[in-house]
Amino acid sequence: MLNKDELKNSTVVFALTSSRNLAREICEILEIPLGKCDVHHFADGEILVELGESVRGKDVFFVQSTNRPVNANLMELLIGIDACKRASARSINCVIPYFGYARQDRKAKPRQPITAKLVASLLERAGANRVITMDLHAAQIQGYFDIPADDINTLSLISEYLKHKPGLNIEDVVVVSPDHGGTVRARRLADRLGAPVAIIDKRRPKPNVAVAMNLLGEVDGKVAVVIDDMVDTAGTLTSGINMLYEKGAKEVIAACAHGVLSGPAIERLKNSGLSEFIVTNTIDQTENAKLYDEMVVLSVAPLAAAAIEAVELNESLSYALQTALVHEDDNRH
Repeated sequence: MLNKDELKNSTVVFALTSSRNLAREICEILEIPLGKCDVHHFADGEILVELGESVRGKDVFFVQSTNRPVNANLMELLIGIDACKRASARSINCVIPYFGYARQDRKAKPRQPITAKLVASLLERAGANRVITMDLHAAQIQGYFDIPADDINTLSLISEYLKHKPGLNIEDVVVVSPDHGGTVRARRLADRLGAPVAIIDKRRPKPNVAVAMNLLGEVDGKVAVVIDDMVDTAGTLTSGINMLYEKGAKEVIAACAHGVLSGPAIERLKNSGLSEFIVTNTIDQTENAKLYDEMVVLSVAPLAAAAIEAVELNESLSYALQTALVHEDDNRH
């Protein structure tokens, strides 16, 4: 079993294209240098990942979300894994804060693929020994892996932020699920805050299109906190926000783990009447934050760093994550 000094000598963290800023934060917390790694995209679309240092006998951690461009980011990760395998790394670990293709987790109708399972198989076949991800769209995706796969929940970050948000009285908060499928997530956040729950009843006539039909619960005179795992085009979210204001909510805050924010999402959020949009940096939000003043970005770096340390030191992951939050709370004060 390694001690913390040995961890620094045996662990290499590499950043690929989509998560460079997050990887730097993780390394600062772990007090190790960011690994040297170059990613080349050629004119014909091919990708080359070159390691700039030896990984022989070391535990490698790639930090890479597989968001847009999904296929290019996924190929970077697969090629990086292959490079490490051929360079005799002791173990190859993938930190994938946002797991692309997670919404294709089942056959919704005949002759459809289960692409989330395909991606899991690709990572394993390439040579990954472990996957660490966050807020999987469907919990069963963990079972698609035959290697250890840890799914870290970011609700702890969101709940701690809301508890310490200046001017917000938690007694005025109602946690709102944007659909029936998100009820468990909403209840978990509500339990952390000691708040009641409301549920938006919606219909989804086609992908990326949803219509809010009814509200189960009471939001009149309350601060409605809408919680979801991801926001993509924001059509579903903005439809629900309008209903909440019609039902008497005095303020609406939205929060999610993954800000996919495709197409018209930012403009829709700007025009939605949200007082605040809380998102984590599982997907880098540097450019979006410049466009949307009401966006608050919470860093998942402490959670990812705690997970890496727990893996390397053979410690309890749940305990490590709790400790990371305590340290973050101390830093906040």
